[in-house]
Amino acid sequence: MEKKRPPEPEYPVVVGSFGENSRYRLVWLRGIGWEPLAREDFEARVREVFPDIDLDDPEQVHWVDGSEEWPAWHPPEHDEP
Repeated sequence: MEKKRPPEPEYPVVVGSFGENSRYRLVWLRGIGWEPLAREDFEARVREVFPDIDLDDPEQVHWVDGSEEWPAWHPPEHDEP
């Protein structure tokens, strides 16, 4: 029995959540799939796949939670020996 793939989102880019205290968001790129991306990697990676995309256009980039923000992230503290 062959499994059907769910339909792809209508947007070229979908930005999902990766949970709190994570520096990443899960980003879906049409034709590629889901990738965890940090804020500093997001624009470069999206433009690598879609060079002419307007990152501010909600018809092209859909933020699942509507926030268009990256979660606050703090590196874990290490205990000193």
